[in-house]
Amino acid sequence: MTAKLTLSRIRTVLTTPPTFEAGAPRLRTNLDTNFLKLIAIFAMLIDHIGGAFFPEAGWFRWVGRIAFPIFCYCMTVGLLYTRDIKKYLFRLGLFAVISQPFYVLAFHPHDFVAQFTNWNIFCTLFLSLLAMYGLKERKWWLFLAALFVVSWWNFDYSGMGIQYMLIFYLCRNHPAVGAALYCAQFITCLGVTPGDPLSLTVGGLCIDWSFFAVFAAPLLFLPTRLDLKIPKWVFYAFYPAHLAAIAVIQFVIS
Repeated sequence: MTAKLTLSRIRTVLTTPPTFEAGAPRLRTNLDTNFLKLIAIFAMLIDHIGGAFFPEAGWFRWVGRIAFPIFCYCMTVGLLYTRDIKKYLFRLGLFAVISQPFYVLAFHPHDFVAQFTNWNIFCTLFLSLLAMYGLKERKWWLFLAALFVVSWWNFDYSGMGIQYMLIFYLCRNHPAVGAALYCAQFITCLGVTPGDPLSLTVGGLCIDWSFFAVFAAPLLFLPTRLDLKIPKWVFYAFYPAHLAAIAVIQFVIS
Protein backbone atom coordinates (compact mmCIF):
# COMPACT_ATOMS: atom_id res chain seq x y z
CA MET A 1 0.00 0.00 0.00
CA THR A 2 2.80 2.40 0.91
CA ALA A 3 4.58 1.74 -2.40
CA LYS A 4 1.36 2.40 -4.32
CA LEU A 5 0.80 5.67 -2.47
CA THR A 6 4.40 6.74 -3.15
CA LEU A 7 4.14 5.94 -6.86
CA SER A 8 0.78 7.73 -7.00
CA ARG A 9 2.29 10.84 -5.40
CA ILE A 10 5.24 10.85 -7.80
CA ARG A 11 2.88 10.49 -10.78
CA THR A 12 0.75 13.39 -9.49
CA VAL A 13 3.82 15.61 -9.00
CA LEU A 14 5.14 14.91 -12.50
CA THR A 15 1.82 15.46 -14.28
CA THR A 16 0.27 18.37 -12.33
CA PRO A 17 1.55 21.87 -13.17
CA PRO A 18 2.44 23.65 -9.91
CA THR A 19 0.74 26.88 -8.98
CA PHE A 20 2.25 29.70 -6.96
CA GLU A 21 0.83 32.64 -5.14
CA ALA A 22 1.71 36.08 -6.49
CA GLY A 23 5.23 36.99 -5.42
CA ALA A 24 6.01 33.44 -4.27
CA PRO A 25 9.26 31.78 -5.41
CA ARG A 26 9.00 29.70 -8.57
CA LEU A 27 10.97 26.88 -6.98
CA ARG A 28 10.85 25.53 -3.46
CA THR A 29 14.38 24.21 -3.69
CA ASN A 30 17.65 26.16 -3.31
CA LEU A 31 17.61 29.61 -4.95
CA ASP A 32 21.10 30.56 -3.74
CA THR A 33 22.49 30.07 -7.24
CA ASN A 34 25.66 32.18 -6.96
CA PHE A 35 26.79 30.04 -4.05
CA LEU A 36 25.93 26.89 -6.00
CA LYS A 37 27.81 28.06 -9.10
CA LEU A 38 30.85 28.89 -6.98
CA ILE A 39 30.90 25.34 -5.60
CA ALA A 40 30.38 23.96 -9.10
CA ILE A 41 33.27 25.80 -10.72
CA PHE A 42 35.69 24.78 -7.95
CA ALA A 43 34.53 21.15 -8.22
CA MET A 44 34.93 21.36 -11.99
CA LEU A 45 38.44 22.81 -11.62
CA ILE A 46 39.48 19.94 -9.36
CA ASP A 47 37.94 17.47 -11.81
CA HIS A 48 39.76 18.95 -14.80
CA ILE A 49 43.11 19.12 -12.99
CA GLY A 50 42.71 15.42 -12.25
CA GLY A 51 41.63 14.58 -15.79
CA ALA A 52 44.52 16.47 -17.38
CA PHE A 53 47.40 15.73 -15.01
CA PHE A 54 46.43 12.87 -12.66
CA PRO A 55 44.14 10.59 -14.71
CA GLU A 56 44.60 7.59 -12.40
CA ALA A 57 43.78 9.50 -9.19
CA GLY A 58 40.10 8.86 -8.59
CA TRP A 59 39.39 11.44 -5.92
CA PHE A 60 39.82 14.38 -8.32
CA ARG A 61 37.08 12.97 -10.53
CA TRP A 62 34.84 12.02 -7.60
CA VAL A 63 34.80 15.62 -6.38
CA GLY A 64 34.10 16.82 -9.90
CA ARG A 65 30.93 14.74 -10.29
CA ILE A 66 28.87 17.29 -8.35
CA ALA A 67 29.61 20.11 -10.82
CA PHE A 68 27.44 19.07 -13.76
CA PRO A 69 24.16 18.50 -11.86
CA ILE A 70 24.65 21.82 -10.08
CA PHE A 71 25.09 23.62 -13.41
CA CYS A 72 21.95 21.88 -14.71
CA TYR A 73 20.03 22.93 -11.62
CA CYS A 74 21.13 26.55 -11.96
CA MET A 75 19.99 26.51 -15.59
CA THR A 76 16.60 25.25 -14.44
CA VAL A 77 16.36 28.22 -12.08
CA GLY A 78 17.41 30.48 -14.96
CA LEU A 79 14.76 28.95 -17.23
CA LEU A 80 12.07 29.90 -14.73
CA TYR A 81 13.40 33.36 -13.86
CA THR A 82 15.15 34.78 -16.92
CA ARG A 83 13.45 37.64 -18.71
CA ASP A 84 14.89 36.71 -22.09
CA ILE A 85 15.57 33.04 -22.76
CA LYS A 86 17.03 33.83 -26.19
CA LYS A 87 19.78 35.98 -24.65
CA TYR A 88 20.43 33.23 -22.11
CA LEU A 89 20.81 30.67 -24.89
CA PHE A 90 23.00 33.07 -26.89
CA ARG A 91 25.41 33.46 -23.96
CA LEU A 92 25.67 29.71 -23.51
CA GLY A 93 26.18 29.17 -27.24
CA LEU A 94 28.78 31.93 -27.47
CA PHE A 95 30.91 30.56 -24.65
CA ALA A 96 30.50 27.02 -26.00
CA VAL A 97 32.10 28.18 -29.25
CA ILE A 98 34.82 30.17 -27.48
CA SER A 99 35.65 27.26 -25.17
CA GLN A 100 35.82 24.46 -27.74
CA PRO A 101 39.44 24.91 -28.97
CA PHE A 102 40.67 25.36 -25.37
CA TYR A 103 38.77 22.25 -24.31
CA VAL A 104 40.41 20.12 -26.98
CA LEU A 105 43.86 21.59 -26.30
CA ALA A 106 43.47 20.97 -22.57
CA PHE A 107 42.50 17.30 -22.82
CA HIS A 108 43.59 16.15 -26.30
CA PRO A 109 46.61 18.35 -27.12
CA HIS A 110 48.23 15.75 -29.39
CA ASP A 111 45.12 14.92 -31.41
CA PHE A 112 43.49 18.32 -31.92
CA VAL A 113 41.85 17.82 -35.33
CA ALA A 114 40.43 14.36 -34.67
CA GLN A 115 39.07 15.39 -31.26
CA PHE A 116 37.64 18.77 -32.23
CA THR A 117 34.10 17.35 -32.42
CA ASN A 118 34.41 16.01 -28.86
CA TRP A 119 32.08 18.76 -27.64
CA ASN A 120 32.61 20.60 -24.35
CA ILE A 121 30.17 20.86 -21.48
CA PHE A 122 28.85 24.29 -22.51
CA CYS A 123 27.57 22.66 -25.71
CA THR A 124 25.72 20.07 -23.61
CA LEU A 125 24.28 22.76 -21.36
CA PHE A 126 23.16 24.80 -24.37
CA LEU A 127 21.25 21.87 -25.88
CA SER A 128 19.83 20.85 -22.50
CA LEU A 129 18.45 24.33 -21.91
CA LEU A 130 17.12 24.45 -25.48
CA ALA A 131 15.30 21.17 -24.91
CA MET A 132 13.79 22.37 -21.64
CA TYR A 133 12.70 25.63 -23.25
CA GLY A 134 10.90 23.50 -25.84
CA LEU A 135 9.25 21.50 -23.05
CA LYS A 136 8.24 24.59 -21.09
CA GLU A 137 6.70 26.24 -24.16
CA ARG A 138 5.23 22.95 -25.42
CA LYS A 139 7.32 23.10 -28.58
CA TRP A 140 7.76 19.34 -28.65
CA TRP A 141 9.70 19.32 -31.92
CA LEU A 142 12.37 21.52 -30.30
CA PHE A 143 12.60 19.30 -27.23
CA LEU A 144 12.94 16.15 -29.34
CA ALA A 145 15.43 17.71 -31.75
CA ALA A 146 17.72 18.92 -28.95
CA LEU A 147 17.44 15.56 -27.16
CA PHE A 148 18.33 13.71 -30.37
CA VAL A 149 21.37 15.86 -31.12
CA VAL A 150 22.84 15.79 -27.60
CA SER A 151 22.28 12.03 -27.31
CA TRP A 152 23.44 11.00 -30.77
CA TRP A 153 26.64 12.99 -31.21
CA ASN A 154 29.74 13.20 -29.02
CA PHE A 155 28.56 15.58 -26.29
CA ASP A 156 29.98 15.41 -22.79
CA TYR A 157 27.37 13.76 -20.49
CA SER A 158 25.11 13.10 -23.49
CA GLY A 159 21.41 13.36 -22.49
CA MET A 160 22.06 13.39 -18.75
CA GLY A 161 21.67 17.17 -18.64
CA ILE A 162 18.10 16.95 -19.92
CA GLN A 163 17.38 14.08 -17.51
CA TYR A 164 18.61 16.13 -14.55
CA MET A 165 16.73 19.24 -15.65
CA LEU A 166 13.50 17.31 -16.09
CA ILE A 167 13.68 16.22 -12.45
CA PHE A 168 14.53 19.71 -11.22
CA TYR A 169 11.84 21.35 -13.36
CA LEU A 170 8.98 18.91 -12.79
CA CYS A 171 9.66 18.59 -9.05
CA ARG A 172 10.36 22.28 -8.41
CA ASN A 173 7.36 22.46 -6.09
CA HIS A 174 8.15 19.17 -4.32
CA PRO A 175 11.77 19.06 -3.07
CA ALA A 176 11.38 15.72 -1.27
CA VAL A 177 10.12 13.95 -4.39
CA GLY A 178 12.77 15.64 -6.51
CA ALA A 179 15.55 14.59 -4.13
CA ALA A 180 14.27 11.00 -4.09
CA LEU A 181 14.14 10.78 -7.88
CA TYR A 182 17.53 12.44 -8.24
CA CYS A 183 19.22 10.04 -5.80
CA ALA A 184 17.43 6.99 -7.24
CA GLN A 185 19.27 7.50 -10.54
CA PHE A 186 22.53 6.40 -8.96
CA ILE A 187 21.43 3.01 -7.61
CA THR A 188 22.80 1.38 -10.77
CA CYS A 189 26.25 2.78 -9.92
CA LEU A 190 26.51 0.41 -6.94
CA GLY A 191 27.84 -3.10 -7.31
CA VAL A 192 29.31 -2.57 -10.77
CA THR A 193 32.04 -4.84 -12.15
CA PRO A 194 35.52 -3.77 -10.97
CA GLY A 195 37.95 -2.66 -13.63
CA ASP A 196 37.64 1.10 -13.98
CA PRO A 197 40.58 2.67 -12.08
CA LEU A 198 38.32 5.59 -11.15
CA SER A 199 35.80 3.40 -9.34
CA LEU A 200 35.85 2.95 -5.57
CA THR A 201 35.74 -0.42 -3.82
CA VAL A 202 34.43 -0.46 -0.23
CA GLY A 203 34.08 -3.75 1.61
CA GLY A 204 33.86 -5.71 -1.62
CA LEU A 205 31.26 -3.33 -3.11
CA CYS A 206 32.45 -1.58 -6.28
CA ILE A 207 31.06 1.93 -6.77
CA ASP A 208 31.17 3.57 -10.19
CA TRP A 209 32.72 7.04 -10.09
CA SER A 210 29.55 8.67 -11.49
CA PHE A 211 27.83 7.78 -8.19
CA PHE A 212 29.50 10.73 -6.47
CA ALA A 213 27.11 13.13 -8.22
CA VAL A 214 24.59 12.07 -5.57
CA PHE A 215 26.38 14.32 -3.08
CA ALA A 216 25.07 17.37 -4.93
CA ALA A 217 21.57 16.60 -3.63
CA PRO A 218 21.76 18.45 -0.27
CA LEU A 219 23.06 21.56 -2.03
CA LEU A 220 20.23 21.50 -4.57
CA PHE A 221 17.24 20.60 -2.44
CA LEU A 222 18.07 22.26 0.90
CA PRO A 223 17.96 26.09 0.80
CA THR A 224 21.01 28.14 1.76
CA ARG A 225 21.07 31.85 2.51
CA LEU A 226 24.53 33.15 1.62
CA ASP A 227 23.24 35.47 -1.14
CA LEU A 228 26.67 36.10 -2.64
CA LYS A 229 26.91 38.92 -5.19
CA ILE A 230 29.03 37.72 -8.11
CA PRO A 231 28.73 39.07 -11.68
CA LYS A 232 27.31 36.40 -13.96
CA TRP A 233 30.09 36.93 -16.50
CA VAL A 234 32.60 35.59 -13.96
CA PHE A 235 31.04 32.14 -14.22
CA TYR A 236 30.88 32.24 -18.01
CA ALA A 237 34.47 33.44 -18.41
CA PHE A 238 35.90 30.99 -15.87
CA TYR A 239 35.23 28.00 -18.11
CA PRO A 240 37.35 28.95 -21.15
CA ALA A 241 39.91 30.72 -18.92
CA HIS A 242 40.70 27.66 -16.79
CA LEU A 243 40.77 25.44 -19.90
CA ALA A 244 43.25 27.82 -21.51
CA ALA A 245 45.43 27.69 -18.39
CA ILE A 246 45.40 23.87 -18.43
CA ALA A 247 46.24 23.89 -22.15
CA VAL A 248 49.21 26.20 -21.56
CA ILE A 249 50.51 23.99 -18.73
CA GLN A 250 50.07 20.93 -20.94
CA PHE A 251 52.16 22.63 -23.65
CA VAL A 252 54.90 23.69 -21.21
CA ILE A 253 55.36 20.31 -19.54
CA SER A 254 55.29 18.41 -22.84
